[in-house]
Amino acid sequence: MKNNQWLLAARPKGEPTRENWKYNETEVGAPGPGEILVKVEYISLDPAMRGWMNDSKSYIEPVQLGEVMRAGAVGEVLESNDDKFSAGDKVYGSFGVQQYAVCSTQGVHKVDPDLAPLERYLGVLGMPGMTAYFGLLKTGLPEQGETVVVSGAAGAVGGVVGQIAKIKGCRVVGIAGGQQKCDYLTRELGFDAVVDYKNEDVKKALRAACPDGVDVYFDNVGGDILDAVLTQINLRARIVICGAISQYNNTSAVKGPSNYLSLLVNRARMEGIVVFDNVKHYGEAAREMAGWIGQGKLKAKEHVVEGIDTFPDTLMMLFRGENFGKLVLKVNHE
Repeated sequence: MKNNQWLLAARPKGEPTRENWKYNETEVGAPGPGEILVKVEYISLDPAMRGWMNDSKSYIEPVQLGEVMRAGAVGEVLESNDDKFSAGDKVYGSFGVQQYAVCSTQGVHKVDPDLAPLERYLGVLGMPGMTAYFGLLKTGLPEQGETVVVSGAAGAVGGVVGQIAKIKGCRVVGIAGGQQKCDYLTRELGFDAVVDYKNEDVKKALRAACPDGVDVYFDNVGGDILDAVLTQINLRARIVICGAISQYNNTSAVKGPSNYLSLLVNRARMEGIVVFDNVKHYGEAAREMAGWIGQGKLKAKEHVVEGIDTFPDTLMMLFRGENFGKLVLKVNHE
């Protein structure tokens, strides 16, 4: 049985290109003791993947040259040498960008396709949903009646952040690009207001959308938008640094916040989050969010692209703002 996979061939400088990858065909191996063989069905494409390609110190080891590109994925167990898993089980794990994965069962857990579509376990019920849940509730600490602003609001994390903030009784303002995304946030997800960074003066539009200032800012983009929000934060505001997608492909130094003294003036705090710090509590978070989905309070949207061969181009949709919801690659098998 053949396995098509994408290997990291060279470390990118700036935006990744097709030349940073090698499309490789190999034979599917047999699982050893304590291992499973998984037929990968959906692969999660996330902005964090760009950071994993760099040979630099981070919260996780970089992908090494010649290795299968790291990625979360869901699929079906074909063979198992672990008593906790059986052939036919649907599972989530870090299976990488490939059609089949032979791996240890550490970090692998079962998912139920009867409760939600498989791709949802890569979005609201997966790492992006967990990031939103813990980043907002544990670090942002929103209180009823406060104003919460989220950038990248139509993305996999941002859309969940805004909805959870609404569930907690906050006024929610999203920052997104384009009329279609902005309409989706207000009409479908219940955001109170939106700022279209592609077609508006962000600082001016933000001031109009947040007449009482900003209490919590959940930042997914960094750069100029972070600077604009910092000018409008309230006393004791909380800024959650989740990501900085506007900076990931820089060939020069990352642009830091020039308005950081606003943190001093307002006795505010800015704190980074990494979702893996909360792994012990994923189960309870998933149960609560599944309950919200069942009650119609939390909606999910996946942007599915077919074909593992499209991986390099599909990944770049994230950095061009072309995905609408959680970006997922559907793996086709012959």
